[in-house]
Amino acid sequence: MRMTITDIARVAGVSTATVDRVLNHRAGVHARTRRRVLAAAQEIGYLEPGGAPDGVQSQEPFDLAFIVPGGTNTFLDTLSRHLAEIGLQRAAEVRVQVHRMEVFRPETLAAGLRDLAGAADGIGLIALDHPAVRTAIREAASAGSRILTLVSDISDVPRHGYVGIDNHAAGRLAGQLLGRFLRRGPASVALFAGSLRYRGHEERATGFRRILAEEFSDLALLETREMHDDVEECYRAATALLASTPDLAGMYNVGAGNRGIVRALEEAGRVRDVTVIGHEVTQHTRRFLLSGALDAVIDQNPRQEAEVAVDSLLQAVRGGGSPLRIPPIRAQAIFRENLPEV
Repeated sequence: MRMTITDIARVAGVSTATVDRVLNHRAGVHARTRRRVLAAAQEIGYLEPGGAPDGVQSQEPFDLAFIVPGGTNTFLDTLSRHLAEIGLQRAAEVRVQVHRMEVFRPETLAAGLRDLAGAADGIGLIALDHPAVRTAIREAASAGSRILTLVSDISDVPRHGYVGIDNHAAGRLAGQLLGRFLRRGPASVALFAGSLRYRGHEERATGFRRILAEEFSDLALLETREMHDDVEECYRAATALLASTPDLAGMYNVGAGNRGIVRALEEAGRVRDVTVIGHEVTQHTRRFLLSGALDAVIDQNPRQEAEVAVDSLLQAVRGGGSPLRIPPIRAQAIFRENLPEV
C-alpha cells in the first residue's frame, strides 16, 4: 500500500502542511522538526533509507538531552557516564548531552527543562513528581521535544515511556529480605529515602511498608527520613537514630548515601548488629557487601538502563507521538556471594 503525506504526518506528529514543506524543501520548518519528518517518511517506506529530497540533509544527528541529579549519588554518576559513552559511540545518529542539576528543588528542575525545550529533540529526565515539573514537561512537549522518564517515573505528563525498574516491587523485595533476615522477635527498623517527591522513592517506600505490614508485623517501622541522597545527612541521621533507638535491628535505604550510614554504624560498633539493605552495586556498596556492613542491595544495571534510554528516546523522536512499550529493567538482589564486577 502506497503511503501518503497523511501517514507521514501521523507518525511524525506534525501537520500535513509541515510534511509538504519538508518534502518540497520550503522554508519555515525548524531543523528538529524537519529531521523528524524525514525519519518518519523513511520509517514507513515513503522514502528509501537515507533518501531525501534534493538539498535536504536527512543524516543530521538528533539532539538528546538527559537531566540527571547532581550530588554524591554514585549510581547516578555511573548512569551519566554510560549515557555520555553511548552518545559518543552513536555519534552518527545522536548528540547526547547529560545535564547534572540540583533537582530536589522543583523550580530548578523546571527551569532546566524550559532551557532545553527549544534545543533538544528528546529530553530524558529523572523527575520529581511535582506540579511545577509537570507543567514544564508539558511546555517542553508542546515545543516539540519528546519526553522520556528514567529511574523514577512521573504521572499525568505527555511522556513517551519510562525506563527503569518496578520500584514498588523493589521495595517489597527489600522488605522481604529484611524481614527474613530479622527473624528474632519484635524490633525497630528504619527507612531512609532520598526524597518522597521522587515517585520511584515513594513507590519503594510504599512497597517496603506493605510487605512489613503483611508478613512481618512484629517489626516496628520508624518514621521515614528524607536524606536528599546526601552522605553527610545520612551519617547524621543514622548516628542520632542509633543513639536513640536501642532496639534498632534493621535499616532500608531507598536512595543513596550508604557511606554515611555505614560510617555511623562503624562508629557505634554496630556493623554486625544492624541489618542494612540498600540499592545499586557501586564501588562503595561493593566494598560494604564484602565487609558485611551491607547485607544486600537491590540492583539495576545502569549500562543497560542507559542503552535502553537512548534507544527509546531516539525511537520516540523518530516515530512521532505514539507511546512506547518499554519492558521494565530487571531488578535483582545482590549479596556478597553473587556480587558482580562494577
